[in-house]
Amino acid sequence: MNICFLMYPWDTIKSPENDTSLTLIHECAKRGHGVAICSPANLTIRNSVTNAFCTIINRMEKVPSSIKSFYKQAVTREEMLPLAGFDAIFMRAEPPLDPLMLNFLDSVKDDVFIINSVRGMREGNNKLYTAVFEDPNNEIIPVTHVSKNKNYLIRMIEESSADKMILKPLNGFGGSGVILIEKSAMGNINSLLDFYINKNDGTSDYVILQEYIEGAEKGDVRILMLNGMPIGAMRRIPGDKDHRSNVSAGGRVEKHKLTPQEKLLCKKIGPKLVKDGLYFVGIDVIGGKLVEVNVMSPGGITYINKIAKTKLQEKVIDFLESKVLEKNASFRRMTDLKRRVEEA
Repeated sequence: MNICFLMYPWDTIKSPENDTSLTLIHECAKRGHGVAICSPANLTIRNSVTNAFCTIINRMEKVPSSIKSFYKQAVTREEMLPLAGFDAIFMRAEPPLDPLMLNFLDSVKDDVFIINSVRGMREGNNKLYTAVFEDPNNEIIPVTHVSKNKNYLIRMIEESSADKMILKPLNGFGGSGVILIEKSAMGNINSLLDFYINKNDGTSDYVILQEYIEGAEKGDVRILMLNGMPIGAMRRIPGDKDHRSNVSAGGRVEKHKLTPQEKLLCKKIGPKLVKDGLYFVGIDVIGGKLVEVNVMSPGGITYINKIAKTKLQEKVIDFLESKVLEKNASFRRMTDLKRRVEEA
């Protein structure tokens, strides 16, 4: 198999031992698959064919067992290659989503297995995606308001029975811009909303106002979902000086066993994720409620592997191989049927 990872540049990986994308690449190399890396900015069209300026990892006689050693010893070369020539494209580009990148992928989505699907990324890569999961009684989704109308948002805060709420930008990622607001500090809310909504160029942004879930101060749970099923989880604990539990924001991780409520949540949302072609995602959960769905480059494999003594990358690449084999078998079958008709 030949796999193209659509991600950040190879030479920008700062912590190889903690990089989920590199862990997946390492697993592919161990299995003898060809691996190429391309950043979204390096997609191009040549003679009406979608190509990519790729960093190709040369095959090794013996792939080091250590991911850090693999990264150090890997020899790469640069070459422009047609995307339709790959067996699979693995989306690992960092947010925010570049809509032009998806336009390039539209031209090859019927020829190559893409994880996650182009349609799924279009629909799922925003914080409004949680609204697609029907939950009229807010059993699995916290009460959420999204608007750029400041007066409306202030009214929602005032009418809320809770003393605390979470405020965050609609297009934020990695925990950026997430703040805790309290009714006791209403004097600051007006200026905060002005800051979040109004941009310097005269335009405005949407913001999310969300129910504060009791226990959130103790962190959240990141669950990795593969083909609609949970394959691993970890609890993320905020740092001493930050309410955010993201590891990138100074949080730490602990081993976590899914609760019955979390299992029910996964069971409820899993079929919809698969239907949308969102095969490998990370969901963030607090108190058994879905806070966010990460569809572009969900991380956490390396941390879960360490605390749970597992190798989640093996499950992910097993699934990828099975989907490629399934797609190839379907193509061969269709080709054979067409040949039989033509020869009749």
